[in-house]
Amino acid sequence: MNESKSSPDWSSRHCVPCEGGIDRISADDASQYLTELPDWSLENDGNQITRKLNTGDFQTAIRHLNAIAKLAEAEQHHPDLHLTGYRHLRIVLTTHAIGGLSENDFVMAARINQVVS
Repeated sequence: MNESKSSPDWSSRHCVPCEGGIDRISADDASQYLTELPDWSLENDGNQITRKLNTGDFQTAIRHLNAIAKLAEAEQHHPDLHLTGYRHLRIVLTTHAIGGLSENDFVMAARINQVVS
């Protein structure tokens, strides 16, 4: 999966099944990839990326959660979703099977950006 160090067009790609056995993306490479995803931040020692949304109201937050859930099922790559204060949504992406970031996380981040914009 780690084909290139350049930032590919993440939103045009799809997640690839991962049961482990691949290398994690380094924090340096993840930082480079995030230049294409400015709403996302590198956290947890480079093992996850996150995005925070203030949706303005509860209904919008739930619409975003449902859209992300539908996308996650289609891609078979599931983020951790946290809704607090009825309108603050935090999205956390990591590839649990490898204990860090894979290209799937960046694909999902780009695709999530599309569904919440």
